[in-house]
Amino acid sequence: MSDMSDALRLDGNAVGGVLDEVFGREMTNSPCQCAHCGAVGPIATLNAFIHAPGLVLRCPKCEEIVLRLVRMPEVFRLDARGAAYLQLVRTLER
Repeated sequence: MSDMSDALRLDGNAVGGVLDEVFGREMTNSPCQCAHCGAVGPIATLNAFIHAPGLVLRCPKCEEIVLRLVRMPEVFRLDARGAAYLQLVRTLER
């Protein structure tokens, strides 16, 4: 990555609050798999870029985009084409 990208890069924990708002749960420990290189790890390990109209999460191995998220006045738009999967733990009611 370029020096400018390095200066703007955060880890996936930086978007934890927004993901909680979208999914209604803590997501930074949720595993996902990069659809480009197959790397698997928690969202917290993705590289986060938040200095744009939306959020971009990139794979730390191949640097391809895994997730894009834009917050609009009344909706969120989530593009997860770069994720082979995003694992959510079920909460079972008793």
